[in-house]
Amino acid sequence: MKKRAVIYFSRTGNTKKIAQAIHEALEGAKDLLPLDQADNLENYQLIFVGFPVYSHSVPYQVELFLKKIPKGQKVALFATHGSLAGGRLAREALEHALVVASQAKIIGTFSCRGKVSLEALEVLKKSPEHEAWTDMAASAVTHPDASDLEDARGFARWAVTLSAHSPSA
Repeated sequence: MKKRAVIYFSRTGNTKKIAQAIHEALEGAKDLLPLDQADNLENYQLIFVGFPVYSHSVPYQVELFLKKIPKGQKVALFATHGSLAGGRLAREALEHALVVASQAKIIGTFSCRGKVSLEALEVLKKSPEHEAWTDMAASAVTHPDASDLEDARGFARWAVTLSAHSPSA
């Protein structure tokens, strides 16, 4: 059986924590790789790709990575963000990632809150158009928490099951 991979891009550690939780939930052969160390993607049965939502979108490095995923490769996307759960900005970032990775066979998506760096909050708070968002994002300071990590593990198990019953492209 081919291996599974959990590939992530993280600056503050939030996305890495979620990637580790997903990795822990996977059985069998598996790799946990930072984005800049991921290659030979065709060797994997299923790839989990994670990223933080930056400026309401997908980081440029992640966009480039998503574009090079082989056609038909099974992928599950996950993201961390400072917005409230189910918020429009995080949803739009995942929708953008789906478009960028449209050549892949997307199995599912997962997102959860993550602590926003104090530096980013201070910079954004100076802009009147971001003031309300920074107040909301400050409430994400305890995330990802134990519940988020358990949800990520559940997402991993669900994606593996779905992938096993999903024909290859």
